[in-house]
Amino acid sequence: MRLNRIYCDGPLTADSIVPLSSAGAYHVARVLRMRPGAPLVIFDGSGIDYRAEITEVDGDRVLVQLRGQTPGTGESPLRITLVQGISRGERMDWTLQKATELGVTAIAPVLTARSVVRLDEKQAAKKQTHWHAIAVGACEQCGRSRIPAVGTPMALRDYLSTVRKDGMRLVLSPSAPGSLAGIASLPSRVELLIGPEGGLDDDEITAAQKAGFMPVRLGPRVLRTETAAVVALTVLQALWGDLQ
Repeated sequence: MRLNRIYCDGPLTADSIVPLSSAGAYHVARVLRMRPGAPLVIFDGSGIDYRAEITEVDGDRVLVQLRGQTPGTGESPLRITLVQGISRGERMDWTLQKATELGVTAIAPVLTARSVVRLDEKQAAKKQTHWHAIAVGACEQCGRSRIPAVGTPMALRDYLSTVRKDGMRLVLSPSAPGSLAGIASLPSRVELLIGPEGGLDDDEITAAQKAGFMPVRLGPRVLRTETAAVVALTVLQALWGDLQ
């Protein structure tokens, strides 16, 4: 039987009793209507799962007894950082949710020339917290025990100025000469840059190339930003990751 999985901010230790967060407790008590004695799996994002049992439900307060621990599963051998142009509202939420389900290691939200969204420092921090919660929920659902890191929103030019990480950098471009699926092989680390609604402009593509990003296309059709992310990540995982 597949047990419900709930995130609990750690660090956690076996054989301890811990309270669930307000969100986790609400889901357990109000949505799932679970009662003392019910089994759960608890994780803190560190890569470890804990078998657990509910010991107390009092309104929206839920206590669980942690039992044994097991190494988490669901992580891809291909470590992908999705550098995603910030799109509006539910589109961005959907992109982060599906990217988490598809096994990305990190998500770097970037503001581009065609980004409709504009964020001040306070709004950026609020968005980061919201997107982290989206990633947590996706991990609970899909069985991952490590939560992808969600970066602070920053300008694309600032991201491109950061030190290049090991591995390959790719940027989606409908006019690229080569296709993503046509890459012969990949290293174990990949950065994938995708524009927001309207895509990246020519100057941004050029700047990305100067920063080591290789342009690739997905096919003959222009895809929405949220569709492009899912398709590109699926191709990467199917050919070099864990969808085999």
